[in-house]
Amino acid sequence: MSKLKRLLAPKFWGVPKKVAKWTVSPRPGPHKKFESIPLLIIARNILNLAETWKEAKSIIKKGEILVDNKARKDHAFPVGLMDVVSVLRIKKHYRVLPSKKGLEMKEIPEDEANKKICRINNKILVKKGRLQLNLHDGRNLLVEKDVYKTGDSVLLELPSQKILEHIKLEKGSLGLITKGKNSGKTARIKEVVTAKSMREPNKVICEIENRDVEVRKDHIIVVGREEPAIKISE
Repeated sequence: MSKLKRLLAPKFWGVPKKVAKWTVSPRPGPHKKFESIPLLIIARNILNLAETWKEAKSIIKKGEILVDNKARKDHAFPVGLMDVVSVLRIKKHYRVLPSKKGLEMKEIPEDEANKKICRINNKILVKKGRLQLNLHDGRNLLVEKDVYKTGDSVLLELPSQKILEHIKLEKGSLGLITKGKNSGKTARIKEVVTAKSMREPNKVICEIENRDVEVRKDHIIVVGREEPAIKISE
């Protein structure tokens, strides 16, 4: 079993620190170790689908929990930003969203369980001159037209990965802050600032609650134009 000392577990996992020495550690996967939640922790500690580790593991092994519309039977599978978790036995669906504390699960309607927004982290040319988009959750998509830019988002259909909408990172768009003191808040983008030096990060000037805020470009994910393309708040 992949183990992690409980004292090192992020607070947003909701794992009691003094109950035992060890807890499950996320396996290497689509999200970084401390920017994800092991599927077992979601089942037992966050959604309260089971009381014990053994019960939670059994539910997962039976394929009763889907992540992005695919059954995940690995109890240590890392679930992260914008992932959709569906629990078949109770017919409920949740999206992993940023918050002040880190990550949190928010219930979403069934008709959104097959949709997900992914940020384009970078893009590269592959064989035969085709363009590959590398997304924030580890996905790689091949596209025909070079109309996408780093920092833009795509609304995907799950699990087919069909692009339903291209959401541009540009003035007037809506963004969701993913890190920092404003994590979890939505913002209206006013300007995208390209750094003059390689040592400085690119930034986005945006309006949050009637005030201008400067955010690192990689700490915001654009989620829509006038309104979010998916549910991101209560």
